[in-house]
Amino acid sequence: MFVNLLKNPNGDEDFEHWELIENGGDQWRIEEMPGDCGHDFSYNSVTKYFCTSFEPCLKKQVIDLLENNYDPETLDIAQPAVTIEDWYSGRTDCGCIYKLSVALLDENQEVIAEFKPDDVTLDPDTDDCSWKQVTYTFTNYGPGLRFISFEHGGEDTKFWKGWFGVRVTGSSVTIDS
Repeated sequence: MFVNLLKNPNGDEDFEHWELIENGGDQWRIEEMPGDCGHDFSYNSVTKYFCTSFEPCLKKQVIDLLENNYDPETLDIAQPAVTIEDWYSGRTDCGCIYKLSVALLDENQEVIAEFKPDDVTLDPDTDDCSWKQVTYTFTNYGPGLRFISFEHGGEDTKFWKGWFGVRVTGSSVTIDS
């Protein structure tokens, strides 16, 4: 069984454990599934999501692997696979942009490896705006892994007042044991 190293991945604890990097427009908000002009989520256990506004909203969590009882020698020699997962969706009435950036960091929080896919633009005219999953697995990244930085968010594309931007939930960071 894999343990999710991200705390509060679905907004059940408000914004606890998250650093709000950008909090533009009407700022981040937490809403209940499925929300206005939204879709149900794949897992019944996920009942909330984070919602962005009309200017960039980005939030980040940095995981300290040593505080989570990972052995430095094991991390350096075995270099266990690190898998990230995130879910995002748009609204059926407004376009939005989704951003994701995950980095493996050394003891000085310098980047060892990074996954930063191109921003995704969702347009309700060409997309059903249902929940979409992003996964990525880091392997053979070299010695020195001590922290993992997970950052995501976005905004709407029409600059509408309120919370019409991308929605995110179900985020996870796991390490093969």
